[in-house]
Amino acid sequence: MGIRVRLRLVRRRILLRIAAAAMAVASIAGAPHVAAADQTARNDAVTLFRAAQMNDAGRIKPLLARGLDPNVREPERGETGMIVALRYDAMAVFDLLLAQPKIQLDAQAANGNTALMMAAFKKNLPAVEKLVAKGAQVNRPGFTALHYAAAAGAIDILRYLLEHHAYIDAESPTKVTPLMLAAREGQEEAVKVLLEEGADATLRDSGFHLTAAEMAEKADKPWIAQAIARHLATRVKR
Repeated sequence: MGIRVRLRLVRRRILLRIAAAAMAVASIAGAPHVAAADQTARNDAVTLFRAAQMNDAGRIKPLLARGLDPNVREPERGETGMIVALRYDAMAVFDLLLAQPKIQLDAQAANGNTALMMAAFKKNLPAVEKLVAKGAQVNRPGFTALHYAAAAGAIDILRYLLEHHAYIDAESPTKVTPLMLAAREGQEEAVKVLLEEGADATLRDSGFHLTAAEMAEKADKPWIAQAIARHLATRVKR
């Protein structure tokens, strides 16, 4: 190997070492900036959730403008900003987050709740309509918005979800149906609507193996159990 070739190889090795050292220095120098950026993101998330509770959309707009993820979750329940906004009936914040291009309509909290389920439980028909219109899932494995509407006695939402093809006998992980929840919670009108729309009152859950009527009896709601019994008797006569 000639002297010139050796010199070129030596020079190349030196340049490679200098480049590696420069990258290492840049990485160390950039670490504080990364940490500062992470802290800013955490602070922005805290601000978002506080503003969501107070329905202060004005405080949230600049956070989103500088890149805060609209699907960020609060640490206690793992709820997104949109779920928190619905929990506190903060419609200005809900509308702002719903309009974000990257919003995840069906993002779940730690307990599996979605924005649509929270809206149904809070009897917030306008929010339910907006979510469904934008593509939120009416049917999903496990608990559904129909379960929550039935438990809350939200009749207008119950009917709306059924009109949008909600599965009337949807089963929770323990096979609890919307009718069972309505019966257990004493939601007489919800029980009536579900029975009229074809809910199966003979189904049993997998935990206690109870029907909707038996759940009502166990929850000291005998009038609900009687209404279900009358419905079943009418079906037999037919």
